[in-house]
Amino acid sequence: MRHKKQGKKLGRKRDPRKALLRSLATNFVLAGGSMKTTISKAKAVKPIIEKYITISKEKNLITKRRLEQYFYQDKAVSKLLEEIGPKYKERKGGYTRIIQLGTRKGDNAEEVILELV
Repeated sequence: MRHKKQGKKLGRKRDPRKALLRSLATNFVLAGGSMKTTISKAKAVKPIIEKYITISKEKNLITKRRLEQYFYQDKAVSKLLEEIGPKYKERKGGYTRIIQLGTRKGDNAEEVILELV
């Protein structure tokens, strides 16, 4: 039983799942705040993205180092600190939304667009 267990497994072990979520978050930031993915991946990465946007609202050395620990590329960190963080300075939360697209042709997976509000 999975009582009180948080998060989705996404059909992967722990380390590949963490790498997948890190790369999804990095690509989301680099793509300008919009990406097309499956609904389960979008629901798994959404709280991670929102957490790091909240962290990036305050620009100092501590937050920069915290972001550099998680994101794979320095471009993503600088984009968060210089563009996305200040944009949502006054907003308390809810930075992203999920828009349903329908099913994918090949495997019938539910596709969505995850984007910044």
